Amino acid sequence: MSPQRRLAAEAVDRALEATVVLSFSSLGYRLRRRVFRWPDDQGRLPRRVVLVTGATSGLGRAVAERLARRGATVIVAGRDAPRTRRVRAELVESSGQTDIHDVVADLSRLDDVVALADTVRADHDRLDALVHNAGALVHDFRRTGDGLELTVQTHVVAPHLLTRQLLGLLAATPSSRVVTVASGGLYTQRLASLDLEPDGFDGVRAYALAKRAQVVLAQEWARRTAGCGVTFHAMHPGWVDTPGLAQSLPRFHQAMGPWLRTPEQGADTIAWLAVDAAAAEPGGGGGHFWLDRHRRWVDRLPWTVTPPAAADELWWWVSEQCDRVARGERSSIPVQS
Repeated sequence: MSPQRRLAAEAVDRALEATVVLSFSSLGYRLRRRVFRWPDDQGRLPRRVVLVTGATSGLGRAVAERLARRGATVIVAGRDAPRTRRVRAELVESSGQTDIHDVVADLSRLDDVVALADTVRADHDRLDALVHNAGALVHDFRRTGDGLELTVQTHVVAPHLLTRQLLGLLAATPSSRVVTVASGGLYTQRLASLDLEPDGFDGVRAYALAKRAQVVLAQEWARRTAGCGVTFHAMHPGWVDTPGLAQSLPRFHQAMGPWLRTPEQGADTIAWLAVDAAAAEPGGGGGHFWLDRHRRWVDRLPWTVTPPAAADELWWWVSEQCDRVARGERSSIPVQS
């Protein structure tokens, strides 16, 4: 792309980003894809192993299928055994890739998270990418058997535990990546305590808080594991037409209608970050927040900025929850305090 065309494309991107609504919509995706001339997926991915949580529908399934079609070994993780097996069979048929594995794990059970990691380590000698996609927005307060509010556990604690459990395998794989699927909803919420209680519970706020925590933790992982060879990123996919959105926010889903992105459009940057984005990261490091293959500000409002002390407190709180379940197991990769 010529310098002049690049400047024009960046101007279009900035204009879209300023509008928010257009930026997050299907129009934002289509315009960016056109002006930046994103190539179609190129190259096979032999021997690449990718674990995708929440891979039985919506974004997770779209990511799994996209990578399977390029020949990657995909581990499909879902909480419902018959559905997970069925999706695996459907992905084999649609992609022609037979090296697809299904693993059942319910992130509302932290023992399941440990078992998932054990299965991955036992069955694979490498892990090129871990995609944290599983989660849901619930409107009523639910406490898990591990003593945590459901949204906090499935979006924050369980992914943190899974990353800890698989960090050694990731670090042993050259240029491995961890991609966390967050949400633009985090822009409305500053980091706060994750010890949520039933009184005054607001499911939308809890979801936005969990997404804020996910992004902060991705930054902390990048900082604390610097030099171990694993790149950490968070992203948001825009507003995507998924079964989860239709169920949890039916009015928003109906109002946005044709402006919503398809799961395939929402999955584009997830898959790109997982296997193709190295050229966009001069100097490496990671810890960035992305939309449509571009780094974005984490904060749009000054009062949502996370102080370093708050990020540190979050890290140790989440780690403490993991320690209770992981029986004191720690990765062999040094994590800076």
